[in-house]
Amino acid sequence: MAHRVYVPVWSPLIRILHWTLAASVLIALFTGHDGGSLHEAAGYVALGCVIVRVALGFVGATHARFSDFLFGPKEVLAYARDFIRGRAPRFMGHNPLGGWMIVALLGASFLASASGVLFITEAYWGDEFVGWLHDASGTLIVALAVFHVLGVAAASWSHGENLIAAMITGRKLQEPR
Repeated sequence: MAHRVYVPVWSPLIRILHWTLAASVLIALFTGHDGGSLHEAAGYVALGCVIVRVALGFVGATHARFSDFLFGPKEVLAYARDFIRGRAPRFMGHNPLGGWMIVALLGASFLASASGVLFITEAYWGDEFVGWLHDASGTLIVALAVFHVLGVAAASWSHGENLIAAMITGRKLQEPR
């Protein structure tokens, strides 16, 4: 039996941000607008996570950088086609679809958090558009999160690796299967 070699991929900070953002979004979702200070606190935590994660996209470790996982349309479409055909290459960091999912989730989380902050300021208190933006971006986060989880499950199955475990431990098999 071959020796299994695990290599570090996700730093502790990336993993903490990932799970903290997920938890804060869930708390905000389940407390809703009637959640008061808990809903607001979850929004502030989410906003902080997004800001730090975006900064790490420029100055973080290799696999945290946007330059490592943001690909152009041709590469993304080719990857999607190959994935559907069961021939997509494995990536140590984020694959081309996963990379853009990160951007979408961070963007939607920023919109939800920032519009929530604006909505409780004197200048935008009760503003219909800001309220709509807050609700719409929250709904978008839910839809994106569903696709994110489905994508993680499909990629885990396709490449014979446990991506959830990798986001907990920070390590991935150097050569899966």
